[in-house]
Amino acid sequence: MAIDDLGADVPLREPASRVVSLVPSLTEAIVATAPALLVGATDWCTHPADLDVARVRGTKNPDLAAIRGLAPDLVVANMEENRELDVRRLRDAGVPVWVTRIETVDQALASMSRLLSEALGVADPHWLVSARALWSEPVARRLSVAVPIWRDPWMVVGSATYTDDLLRRAGLANVLSGRDGRYPTVTPDEVDGAGADVVLLPDEPYVFTADDGPEAFTTPTRLVPGRLLTWYGPAMVEAHALLANLQP
Repeated sequence: MAIDDLGADVPLREPASRVVSLVPSLTEAIVATAPALLVGATDWCTHPADLDVARVRGTKNPDLAAIRGLAPDLVVANMEENRELDVRRLRDAGVPVWVTRIETVDQALASMSRLLSEALGVADPHWLVSARALWSEPVARRLSVAVPIWRDPWMVVGSATYTDDLLRRAGLANVLSGRDGRYPTVTPDEVDGAGADVVLLPDEPYVFTADDGPEAFTTPTRLVPGRLLTWYGPAMVEAHALLANLQP
């Protein structure tokens, strides 16, 4: 019997050999580590680009019947990305589910290491060893940033989020982390008035582009891959290369 990040029992007598992932970043992590184990993933699991497994719809509306039909011995989920209702229904149907909880860089590194070792029976892969070394120590503050994630209404990254901690450890102060909520609603004027050196515009969950987003701000903007701001897993290595050297 194993225990997931939320303290729930996961009935595994031996390492899982058929895994369905409901989390894009965990899908990428599993494929980069033990690809033969993955038999299903969501439609939003876009990395690697050539991923060839059964698709089980979205993170918020997974096809539970399709998941059961794949006969997995483990489903991996995340507290923020997946609904507790779907987790409960899978467990009620006898499908073991491992739920991760990741709100900081340290949690990401520890959670993935434990999932891989305790649930899948594999040692820390090279990408995880590299990510742990790269993110081992926060660096001094050197830039202030704001990170919108949606428009109409405008929403930004707030505190108690993985992205906020990732930015901080890269020396990027999130000027809107003091707002109420993890993803507070703001106006473009409030973003401009917060004092950021640069506004980072990711391409997910909202797809900001050169023609959709920068025009809303007087603060300088920069388009960045959303995957590198929100995905834990192999993306953490690429994220360090981007964020540690980010300039306005």
